[in-house]
Amino acid sequence: MTDQSPVRIGSDEAGKGPVLGPMVAAAVRAPADALPDGIDDSKRLTSAQREEIDQTLRGRDDVTVGVATIDPVRIDDPTTDMNSLTVAAHVAAVAAVAQDADEVVTDAGDVDESRFGRRVRTGVGDEGTDVTVVSEHRADETYPHVGAASVVAKVRRDTLMETIGERYEDYGPVGSGYPSDPTTREFLRTYVSETGELPDCARASWATCDDVLNAAAQSSLADF
Repeated sequence: MTDQSPVRIGSDEAGKGPVLGPMVAAAVRAPADALPDGIDDSKRLTSAQREEIDQTLRGRDDVTVGVATIDPVRIDDPTTDMNSLTVAAHVAAVAAVAQDADEVVTDAGDVDESRFGRRVRTGVGDEGTDVTVVSEHRADETYPHVGAASVVAKVRRDTLMETIGERYEDYGPVGSGYPSDPTTREFLRTYVSETGELPDCARASWATCDDVLNAAAQSSLADF
């Protein structure tokens, strides 16, 4: 990774695609030399490495961390969409730490990098802070500040998923929350089978939830 700016903000999100739990965005404002060694795309790090980096960042006086959470109810709102919600999450996280004239580098949450950057810059401006924004795909692999934000976002989402797991432990482990995770799908099947409805932590508008509800309905018809 390379980073030439002495003070910069990086932003990234975790949990855009899961069927369970919130999406979390984080922003990290710091001098380049304040960032700990070992920062990388959060998916390349172990849980212990992410937690150590998160604690180190939060323990420094010259590092400021902002976090924003988008819950399943908001994700399921038919008047919005995931691109807009991703922008909103980045805006909220960045606005919590930004100062006028800051440079923000964000991991683009849109196929159009420039459009995403423009929307984040406008949103932060609407919150009262004038910043510049560089938006790139896979920025967490190139800019340490964005990598740091990806770690913070992942740690927060993992913590929230642990809480969800404890709340629903009677129905089995919830897994990662991603549709491709067999543990997550089994949790949803068990919950729907036993209660007849989706758990509050589920994104009801996701196709995975439709699949589980339809399968449960077909099973009930077969038993009738």
